[in-house]
Amino acid sequence: MCEQLMRRLGRVLSSCAWTLVLATGLAQAAWDDMPEEEYLEIVTEKFKEGNYSPKGADNCLMCHRRSAKVMALFDGAHGRTGPEASPMHPEQLQCEACHGPQGNHNRGGREPMLTFGPDAKLPAEAQNSVCLSCHKQGDQSAWHGSIHDIEALPCSQCHEVHAAHDPSRDREAATENCLSCHQEQRAQIHMRSSHPIRTGQLGCTDCHNPHGSLNEAMLSQHSVNDNCYSCHADLRGPFVWEHAPVAEDCSSCHNVHGSINEAMLNSRQPLLCQSCHASVHTGTPVYQSGQDAFGGGRSCLNCHNMVHGSNHPSGKLLQR
Repeated sequence: MCEQLMRRLGRVLSSCAWTLVLATGLAQAAWDDMPEEEYLEIVTEKFKEGNYSPKGADNCLMCHRRSAKVMALFDGAHGRTGPEASPMHPEQLQCEACHGPQGNHNRGGREPMLTFGPDAKLPAEAQNSVCLSCHKQGDQSAWHGSIHDIEALPCSQCHEVHAAHDPSRDREAATENCLSCHQEQRAQIHMRSSHPIRTGQLGCTDCHNPHGSLNEAMLSQHSVNDNCYSCHADLRGPFVWEHAPVAEDCSSCHNVHGSINEAMLNSRQPLLCQSCHASVHTGTPVYQSGQDAFGGGRSCLNCHNMVHGSNHPSGKLLQR
């Protein structure tokens, strides 16, 4: 794991030259003010030397045990000493599994350890390489090349390791994380017609895999329709008489995050229908609502009420 992490960190370096500053011991302020490139060289050299503490977490806790945030690690999955997969297992590297070899960190110049979060000097790629050294299977397998990877989103922006429970594992908290960036979708879920996202009955992660997927828009399923059918199974078909846009893409007619129109439609009827069926009922003015079947009530659905498809022998026009 350490060799893999070292290789990943090495890819983000701008130079192959290693600094000799480790032997001198700088003041903490000097580490804080150090340019990012030089900082990367130093922490990568630490991995190369592999100067891990033989006492593991016990050595770290000599100084950090008074920090509530540090001690909160032991309430969560990463702090368990039982499973061998946990970094805190006695046979694992414990704190240094994520923060790197201790080296001379606890002596004199307080040389830097790997840190995470918005104030960290490590770029997102280097931070994430630490997480991916363990979390590289299942949902995380498609991270590389995903939009969140391309946008340099660090894992620590959404996840919290030093906690009894990672908030992002809760549906509502994960949704709030997503909406903090995706403001357009935040507005849409508060529109007149929307999925029950704001009430917590449905979350972003029910349809999307934020760690990346091989599908469009990081969908959990292979297509928009497959995502929709996981809840709306009654509309899956197959139908004897299919409505072509329904079989192709549900979002042809619906805005999946929310709309000001009934049933999350992209536009009101009959305008939505006439965007494809422009030559149908053209002689009937659409503004005469309430005076005819075309413009009143459910508009086109007054007659063509099986709009998603029909299995009736006489259902060619989706009327029954």
